Amino acid sequence: MSATLEGIEAQLKRYNPMADVSGLEDAYRFALEKHAGQVRKSGEPFINHPLEVCMILASLNLDTATLQAALLHDVVEDSAVTLKEMRERFGLEVAALVDGVTKLGRIKFSSLAEAQSQNLRKMLIAMAKDIRVILIKLADRLHNMRTLAALDPEKRRQKAIETMEIYAPLAHRLGISSIKWELEDLAFYYLEPRKFQQIQKMVAESRAAREEYLERVIRQLSGELEAIGVQSEIAGRPKHLYSIYQKMSQRGKDFSEIYDLIALRVIVDSVKDVYGALGTVHSIWKPVPGRFKDYVAMPKFNMYQSLHTTVIGPAGRPLEIQIRTEEMHRTAEYGIAAHWRYKEGGKTDESFDERLAWLRQMLEWQTELKDPREFMEALKIDLFEDEVFVFTPKGDVVSLRRGSTPIDFAYAIHTEVGHHCVGAKVNGSIVPLGYELQMGDRIDILTNKSSGPSRDWLNIVKTSSARSKIRNYFSKMNRVDDLQNGRDELTKILRKQGIGLGSQGMNKALDAVAEEMNYQASDDLLASIGGGKTSSKQVATKLIKHISKSTGAIKEAKESAPTLLPTTPMTPPRAKRRRTQSGVRVKGIDDLLVRLARCCNPVPGDEIVGFVTRGRGVSVHRKDCPNAGELLSQPERIIDVEWDTEQASTYQVEIVIEALDRTRLLQDVSIAMADAGVNVLSAAVSTDRQGIATMRFLFELGDMDQLNKVLSTLRSVDGVFEARRMIPEGGGKGA
Repeated sequence: MSATLEGIEAQLKRYNPMADVSGLEDAYRFALEKHAGQVRKSGEPFINHPLEVCMILASLNLDTATLQAALLHDVVEDSAVTLKEMRERFGLEVAALVDGVTKLGRIKFSSLAEAQSQNLRKMLIAMAKDIRVILIKLADRLHNMRTLAALDPEKRRQKAIETMEIYAPLAHRLGISSIKWELEDLAFYYLEPRKFQQIQKMVAESRAAREEYLERVIRQLSGELEAIGVQSEIAGRPKHLYSIYQKMSQRGKDFSEIYDLIALRVIVDSVKDVYGALGTVHSIWKPVPGRFKDYVAMPKFNMYQSLHTTVIGPAGRPLEIQIRTEEMHRTAEYGIAAHWRYKEGGKTDESFDERLAWLRQMLEWQTELKDPREFMEALKIDLFEDEVFVFTPKGDVVSLRRGSTPIDFAYAIHTEVGHHCVGAKVNGSIVPLGYELQMGDRIDILTNKSSGPSRDWLNIVKTSSARSKIRNYFSKMNRVDDLQNGRDELTKILRKQGIGLGSQGMNKALDAVAEEMNYQASDDLLASIGGGKTSSKQVATKLIKHISKSTGAIKEAKESAPTLLPTTPMTPPRAKRRRTQSGVRVKGIDDLLVRLARCCNPVPGDEIVGFVTRGRGVSVHRKDCPNAGELLSQPERIIDVEWDTEQASTYQVEIVIEALDRTRLLQDVSIAMADAGVNVLSAAVSTDRQGIATMRFLFELGDMDQLNKVLSTLRSVDGVFEARRMIPEGGGKGA
């Protein structure tokens, strides 16, 4: 039976007797006028669609403004009416709801994927401002799915896929199971018609025996609950074909093994009675281990609350039972729509905004995704229904997508905690960062302020929020590096012309060149040079042309350039000195054999001391070397030495690294050292029972500055909490 305005008004009066229906009637007349002559693919008058959408929303007990918007939701998209006209006639509230569900039809997109993603993005942004936007859209999609047979097969398949991947998960996220189940079953019917009919047939064949069994169970349980004074309403739970198909296909179960084919729903008066009824159920029938879930004490992200238990009922058959209060049941059926009434008239439900926090978080990272395909994939991932509850060290509950890792948890706590995460303890034990979190895990994140994210994390994390924050971090880091590299490269070229980059005139010229080359700012131009996307020579040529137009600017730029040549009279060249092999020379003596002691491996920048050895020249130690302490007691063997700063040499250094052991740790450390430009001569790696890896490397480098850079790079590797130069611990034959 088709929906009518009278039927909608009657439904509205049932849950809101004081409602003013005049606005509803005005909206209907306006929609009827604007849709006059329009028909749907099925051949029926177009006005039937907004009426059906309005009736679906009325069954969710929504307010009058939402029902008005439902009647008008296609007027702007399918007629010449503008939003301005809509605001003038029906007010800002109704017009905003209509705008939220109106597609971006007048904008040309390069592809169907881009159009779909931009329309969804627009809807989600409007939804964050007013949740009723998505309720209208879900009702619109539900009626379209009910009448999908009128479309051609390819269109039917496209709509069914979109419904299964986007709209059914959205309904689940909002807790509206009454819409979610129907959307899934309708999409399943069009995507897998043979499997749909097969499961439908199996369910129908077992219906008579199942209903007889349920009547027997209901009588027994009802009597037991009445005996302890618990008022209850018990009924069989509806069966949804798509959920049966999922359990058969994804979990490899036979039709006879699916527990919720035989299921009861018990509705009681209070939370106390919920747990009282559970005790009664378990006293009658034995519970199946591992099949009890308490969503009353720990609600799902979509506000769902209920106790779930599976017991071995009469005749040894598994029986699933859900126990909840009337309010919990209403929330389970209508989700966020059941709580909308708290928002009317200025009243607010304290937890209402918290329940929508996931939506605002989702929109935060979505604004950064420009690629339509990337946006759609990320949206599908974020709408997945499976979740896992874990605990912070203080006992706070954090809900994450199933399969999440400690890194996802760290970013869920705070962005900075995620950035500086180097390890994690789960239930008191150290675990790899790729560990899959389990229900009830207690997690403690280990951090190091000098550490940052690893690109490998993008292959580990499961939540879109964590992935977005990691990408953001590297995007900013790359820009900083590119900006500095670009500035250095441009400065180097300009110096050859005796021109500096830091003058006021040059800065103005740089801004002008950036604008000329279609960059928003000069920093963007410099970052592009540093990233290799723009030629520094081309930019330098343009800069010189710009400043050549102003004599003052040229003078200022040349004065700001660093002096490259000596301004004092040149001193006569010194006599050519013999090159040293070790990079150290003995003061006043050129032809003495000098070698660096292997016990402490000094490098330029270290304080050093020389010792004369028998037949082996001079041995050079660091002053803090333990071996030097013994030799200093023989002053007659001490000789003055100094670093030969005019000569490029390589030196050997030994370092030690301590890290939380994980897969590919040694590979990441090796890559970091290679990137730092050092040549590894030897390595030793060991791991203790606590999961701490100790690595020692001997390598060649140029000076102390390079060593500090290497150590800094290594400390940023995922899991590394210490990287230091080896300090000899005792004496030995070092000289």
